[in-house]
Amino acid sequence: MADDLTKEQRHKNMKNIHGKDTKIEVMLRKALWNKGYRYRKNYKKLPGSPDIVLTKYKIAIFCDGEFFHGKDWEVLKPRLEKSNNSEYWIKKISRNRERDKEINKRLLFEGWTVIRFWGNDIKKHIDECVKVVEETILDTVLEEK
Repeated sequence: MADDLTKEQRHKNMKNIHGKDTKIEVMLRKALWNKGYRYRKNYKKLPGSPDIVLTKYKIAIFCDGEFFHGKDWEVLKPRLEKSNNSEYWIKKISRNRERDKEINKRLLFEGWTVIRFWGNDIKKHIDECVKVVEETILDTVLEEK
């Protein structure tokens, strides 16, 4: 884990983590744009300001980093318990996970379809991610008929 970093190194790393226009978001947006899909980014009119929003189809897409959104939480949490500042990280990531669920519920309640991708899935399987979006669009269009 990141335990071998100095406080200054960790601070520098954390400072470089941005909430929008992350590498994974840009990758997915470019792939969707190249397929002809037009979208809004970081759409503030919706709960959670989804990273990518296809307003025409009422689809909200989030590109989640594995660490901050607690992928494989049952594996990550015990590892964090042994790390520096464990209380802070467990509380932070637990809250992020709760917030993600709350946002999903609110969007679903408002009639939106929510898609969440893990960052590594976008990096390693961008075509499959685009296919998921396209299948969701197709489902949405078919439901309207």
